[in-house]
Amino acid sequence: MACVGHIQQGLWRHPRDRATDYTRLDYWTGMARTLERGLFDGLFLADVLGIYDVYGGSPDAALREAVQVPLLDPMLLVPAMAAATQHLGFGITCNLAYEAPYLFARRVSTLDHLTGGRAGWNIVTGYLDSAARAMGLQRQMAHDDRYDLADEYMDLVYALWEGSWAGDARARGEAMGAYADPARVRPVHHQGAQYRLDAIHLAEPSPQRTPLLFQAGASDRGRQFAARHAECVFVNGGAKPAVASLVADLRARANPRPLKVLVGATLVIGRTEAEARDKLEDYRRHASVEGALAHASASLGIDFARYGMDEPIETGPTQAIQSNVEAMKKAAGPVFTKRGLIDRFILGSRQPPIVGSVEQVAEALIGWVEEADVDGFNLSRTVVPECLEDVVDLLVPALQERGAYKRAYALGTFREKLFGAGPLLEAPHPAAARRFT
Repeated sequence: MACVGHIQQGLWRHPRDRATDYTRLDYWTGMARTLERGLFDGLFLADVLGIYDVYGGSPDAALREAVQVPLLDPMLLVPAMAAATQHLGFGITCNLAYEAPYLFARRVSTLDHLTGGRAGWNIVTGYLDSAARAMGLQRQMAHDDRYDLADEYMDLVYALWEGSWAGDARARGEAMGAYADPARVRPVHHQGAQYRLDAIHLAEPSPQRTPLLFQAGASDRGRQFAARHAECVFVNGGAKPAVASLVADLRARANPRPLKVLVGATLVIGRTEAEARDKLEDYRRHASVEGALAHASASLGIDFARYGMDEPIETGPTQAIQSNVEAMKKAAGPVFTKRGLIDRFILGSRQPPIVGSVEQVAEALIGWVEEADVDGFNLSRTVVPECLEDVVDLLVPALQERGAYKRAYALGTFREKLFGAGPLLEAPHPAAARRFT
């Protein structure tokens, strides 16, 4: 995330952490080079459009602890990182609820062109009332209504990316002495419940046309949306059998489309187990409970400041991230306490880290793939840059020795690298049905 404190709250205070350099371009280009050296598939950039003001009904805790504020626009970081690399993909989070689809479609096409087909989009509908107020609304839409809006939005951007220009519009035009053949370019006409549009897409077809599509929704409505649109789905960690059940459900809903499922993970790696444990204790001294509570309050839709340490916390319906609420119920039971929640904040987040020697962490990740049928991991940073360097210099070679990690990048676009097929979405994905051929 283009900010100081992302998931592991407070670790920006660690003397070796460089997250406060987030406004420097070389911070991002250096990170991109490190990730490419480690053959990472992509850099996933999260984003929000509001401030975390649920905890205590105030943004004060978020501001004190740099909980995803201040925050830069992630899209503007990508061209520089793309210029510094050749293969690394970029998954950019953009909230469709507040993005005009016509303008957004052009920006994404631009990124896909400039990166040579390495652009991905993490589709989100938001979960903060503060973001809605920032956009001139009183509050955000209800959870399931946001997905209804998103379904229409997706159909519209598919029409722009896939249906406005034929694949040979430019080639035919050159043969005729013109840049584009007007007969091979057409306007998109859309009259829907939420959007109206009558326009030609301003950008010619990019390498992927539609960017690689990510999504993180794990509620029932979110899974329904993922089954129709997503190519890669992020899921929370937890008990492996529960995650395996979720993965099986996601794959069944998406069938026959292929789906990559990535589980969130935080790693603390040492050359020995003792070194890893020492590193964990060193990191823990800088973790922020207040920052973690501010983050959890916003993402769960619960003001934890209202509760005493041992007072039962109600987990009724909210308009926040419902899959996070369900994950907490499974971890702590339907009724839990603030003390119990704080006990889970090992590194300033609700995500317990995987801690161990290089060999232990490698085996733990392989176990996740074998037992939960996940395809990979969305790694959350701790102390930057050493957490990335530990993965690249220590963990990747150990995984390669076990035959569990690639030794070179595949050629092609982001989609081709991950799925091994062509650069464009194919049937039965709904984007393919909109293509102008």
